Amino acid sequence: MIARITLLAVLIGTLGSHLAAAQPRAETLAAFENYVAQAETRIRREQSSPESFLSTQLVAASPGEFEDRLRCGEVLVAKRGNSPVQVPGGLIHHWLGVVFIPDATIGQLLGVLQDYDHLVRYYRPEVMASRLISRNGDQFQISMRLRKHKVVTVVLDTEYDVHYGRLDAAHQYSLSRSTRVTEIANPGQSDEHPVAGGNDHGFMWRLNTYWRFVQAADGVVVECEAISLTRNVPAGLGWLIGPFIQNIPRESLEFTLTATRNALAAKP
Repeated sequence: MIARITLLAVLIGTLGSHLAAAQPRAETLAAFENYVAQAETRIRREQSSPESFLSTQLVAASPGEFEDRLRCGEVLVAKRGNSPVQVPGGLIHHWLGVVFIPDATIGQLLGVLQDYDHLVRYYRPEVMASRLISRNGDQFQISMRLRKHKVVTVVLDTEYDVHYGRLDAAHQYSLSRSTRVTEIANPGQSDEHPVAGGNDHGFMWRLNTYWRFVQAADGVVVECEAISLTRNVPAGLGWLIGPFIQNIPRESLEFTLTATRNALAAKP
């Protein structure tokens, strides 16, 4: 037991020393924006028709298998493309997830997703606080304090522009683009403060999510694509840092979809 505790302390110290002083360079952000532009072109094309609205081929071998696994309660999550994609100074993570929420409607689902002042009710512990900044029709500006944990815990203050739209009543969607991501030092303490630029750990520099909602007779199919940007893996630390950086995007997406289903299931 003492040996395990000592090893954990060494790992945490290694993480802290090697993941500090990271900052996205201009070319890193440019590469992310270029990747996002290409992805959004495809997403708009897929959302233009009911036949292509869902990306079922990415998470199941056949439509029949897709339906069976969803209705058995699975949360289906898969990489999109060759994620993570190496770019100068960073990694782009691209994941797709799908869940089925039985006996729910899109209207009920939007009631949860758009409850921006109370997201902590549904998404704790990952969401620590949230707030609606402004709304203009289907356009929202929101803020969230996020908690990311894997060996070490990182708290991020984030802001997003969110847009909702529809192809028809049974096929609706939303897109959320991060506009600010700031790591917070000593969260919840009297000396809490934003980490100065260039000294953050680089666990998440950007996060965009693209949701699709399809109304079925017995519930709602919810699909979400998440595209995020993190620091790259320091040379020689792939065995330690690689799994840390690469697992968070998948685990966060799976948690979000599961929590969304649970939030609808808990409503009377």
